[in-house]
Amino acid sequence: MIRNLEELWRYRSLLWALVCRHLHARYRGSVFGFVWSFLNPLCLIAVYSLVFRYYIRFDHVEHYSLFVFTGLLPWLWFSTGLIEATGAISSGGNLITKAMFPPHILPMVSVLTNLANFLFAVPLLIGFMLLTDMPLQISLTALPIVIALELLFLAGLGLALSALNVYFRDIQHLLGNFLTFWFFLSPVIYPATSIPEKLRFTLFLNPIALFTQMYHGMFLDGRFPELLPLVLVGAISLLTFVIGNWVFNRYREEFAELI
Repeated sequence: MIRNLEELWRYRSLLWALVCRHLHARYRGSVFGFVWSFLNPLCLIAVYSLVFRYYIRFDHVEHYSLFVFTGLLPWLWFSTGLIEATGAISSGGNLITKAMFPPHILPMVSVLTNLANFLFAVPLLIGFMLLTDMPLQISLTALPIVIALELLFLAGLGLALSALNVYFRDIQHLLGNFLTFWFFLSPVIYPATSIPEKLRFTLFLNPIALFTQMYHGMFLDGRFPELLPLVLVGAISLLTFVIGNWVFNRYREEFAELI
């Protein structure tokens, strides 16, 4: 893990260049270009707000569109980043076969590219809050801590799945279905209070649920993350990152032969 971190720092210029290249290439040739970074989440928010505000009603959730916006942005970063990171090594092509190229840069590029999209959309969320007369809370000063922990968690999963996907290509096809299941198990589009009391313990088994509640608390309720969930999600994120690095290093020497 230490070696991987040292290589990421040594090749930080290459990492930055690849992230910029991916951001530029993602919307190349489209009319709106980079504006799609904002339009994509806005379209999803409009759909969920329509369905769950007027069809499956959550009338007891104040500012429901903002509630969905706050939960959906970090979920989109997580889900899209994980899907792209999982296929990063198997689609790495000639880069993986180069002896001096550090392969773990590729899944990290996917994670950081989608982090950039998330960070670009946060000011849009803040703008919507101001338009609806919701004050900015001092609890938002804890936002970098939560983002850093989610980055650690996502990087660990991305490294592990990108390595395993080289051997078992079914992973990239199963992942989309699993993420759909994970999405509906997390209180992204519904409040945690909607979960039956006897099942609420599952929130502590679900890191994404903990992250989502922290985002909702910081943006909408003015609450700093509580100590126990923060320590728990920090421990899970660190453990995931350590295991992800171990799995990646276990298989990295054989990538060039299998791709």
